[in-house]
Amino acid sequence: MSREEAADRGWSEFDVILVSGDAYVDHPSFAAAILGRSLEAAGYRVGIIAQPSWKTADDFRRLGAPRLFFGVSAGNMDSMINHYTANRKPRSDDAYSPGGKSGLRPDRATNVYAQRCREAFPGVPVVAGGVEASLRRVAHYDFWSDTVKPSILVSSKADLVAFGMGESLIVEIARELDAGKKIAELRHLRGTAYFLGKTETLPEFDAVMNGPGTPRDSSAELPSFEEVKADKRAFANATRIIHRESNPLNGRRLIQKHGDRTVVQNPPSLPLDTAGMDAAYDHPYLRTAHPSYQGKIPAYEAIKNSVTIMRGCFGGCTFCSITAHQGRIIQSRSAASIKREVDALEGQEGFTGVISDIGGPTANMYEMRCTKPEVEAKCRRLSCVHPKICKLLGTDHSPLKKLMKDVREKKHVRKVFVASGIRTDLAQLDPEYVEELAMHHVGGMLKVAPEHTHPDVLKAMKKPKIDNFSGFVDAFNAGSRKAGKRQFLVPYFISSHPGSGLEEMIDLALYLKRHGHRPDAVQDFIPSPMDVAATMYYTGIDPITMKPIKVATKVRDRKMQRALLQFFKPDNYFEVRRALEEAGRSDLIGEGKECLISGRPPREAILARRAKAQGADKKSARKDSVGYRPHRAGWKKDKPSKPRPTRKRDDR
Repeated sequence: MSREEAADRGWSEFDVILVSGDAYVDHPSFAAAILGRSLEAAGYRVGIIAQPSWKTADDFRRLGAPRLFFGVSAGNMDSMINHYTANRKPRSDDAYSPGGKSGLRPDRATNVYAQRCREAFPGVPVVAGGVEASLRRVAHYDFWSDTVKPSILVSSKADLVAFGMGESLIVEIARELDAGKKIAELRHLRGTAYFLGKTETLPEFDAVMNGPGTPRDSSAELPSFEEVKADKRAFANATRIIHRESNPLNGRRLIQKHGDRTVVQNPPSLPLDTAGMDAAYDHPYLRTAHPSYQGKIPAYEAIKNSVTIMRGCFGGCTFCSITAHQGRIIQSRSAASIKREVDALEGQEGFTGVISDIGGPTANMYEMRCTKPEVEAKCRRLSCVHPKICKLLGTDHSPLKKLMKDVREKKHVRKVFVASGIRTDLAQLDPEYVEELAMHHVGGMLKVAPEHTHPDVLKAMKKPKIDNFSGFVDAFNAGSRKAGKRQFLVPYFISSHPGSGLEEMIDLALYLKRHGHRPDAVQDFIPSPMDVAATMYYTGIDPITMKPIKVATKVRDRKMQRALLQFFKPDNYFEVRRALEEAGRSDLIGEGKECLISGRPPREAILARRAKAQGADKKSARKDSVGYRPHRAGWKKDKPSKPRPTRKRDDR
């Protein structure tokens, strides 16, 4: 991270410099670490510029010019989701920054960092990657400005976008450039997207890009940027094509016109095999934050004693970006590699024998994959488990059960928790797995994500019916009783998801009341670029069926839906009452068994409303009391009912 540290290793220059919006933590859960260590293992000298000051290019010059390229990423999170809530209000903290301090990265960090790298060292190739760049590689809907934006290649001016998980790809890029090739000669690489010049012709489809199931017509053209911006049906159709071409084994190259230029997206990188996964996680990570930081980094504190065993997800949930970024094909580490990492924890400072999580995007998909490779190579399903579990999907929990047993029986390990989400429909296929989970791997509470109760919303989400969740609740409670433990499930639900209106949210609220669930943490739907659900939100069309779907886009409607998720809180009383009255469900107001709220507002609700009103009065006098980017042209907010008083300079 400094020239002094480079000098200690005998380096006079860097081959690759990685720029990240996150603080630098040398742990495989952090992108800069796993990419940097992969490059280092291939023989390259890597510099890290973490959370640089972006107001000028000075901080981007501090390590000098990289010999090969800059690798730019906003960090582990999309910078806009990191900065703003579902109501577009600024967040007060940043889990990936020292002390949880916010404001250490800019909005749309990939764009800013890439442009500063260009300014610092003109002519040095810039490769953008990470989840923010991945999900913006073609024209996309931007929730924060409520507009359709062009590919990030346009706004960042990056030479190349490396999308998806990039350990093998970043090494391949380094090797190609090291061999003397120019960045424009790397357009044959899988997992990359690039901008074709006005006078350039589309290159022939390289044989390297052909997966075993790739059709002969190896390119598919998306509606142009201008078309998707002007026509919501064209946007929905583009989303449908993008997701149907997401299987790396048969995905075609995608082409999208942007004016008189063309964005080209090559097929996704092939999934890592077990040896590749082991190589990525077996590097000599220090598993600590850089010593220059004073405050603790919350995201690191949460995962420092966790162990990743797999990546990818075949669930295909429409609101989730994991499948779009990590892929649908499960990539698993070997048990030997995982156990080596567990053994390494014994000597780590502060390790008390407790592994906080052993899992991945989903805790119980380890070593699960299609049992017929020839079918997997041709399959274009977006989910292997919806509307029902595919009969060809391998769902054996035995390798996972053995791994969990081997890890928890190690002498230096006192407890192994499962903190990753459980896929309840898969778990119920193996009652023994649920019993072992309840017996050994739950610290009083287990996270699960039924997300909703109404069948129409669950269908839009590609989630199993609520009866499936109820079945898991019974199985888990039985396992807990057998273990002699009093344990609880922590169910996660989403408000304002496409398909959900007041009627559907009332259905969910009634379910919560009947089953005694009082969710403390709730999710308010945020449309993330490239997600199927984001397209539903923007267009009002389900891109898979091309049929209309209801959406809640107004702030008042979203507030009512969120309040219904926590109808039991006094602060939400008046919002819930308004929702019930608007939905024609005043029968749920009163003292009856099924009623969600009482007929009379509790005293706490009145005090909360009064405090909120007083706070609103104070805010109305402040020019900067608004949400997302109020100083930017095009930002809209309701005009105050009374003009703000003007102040003279001497009155401040």
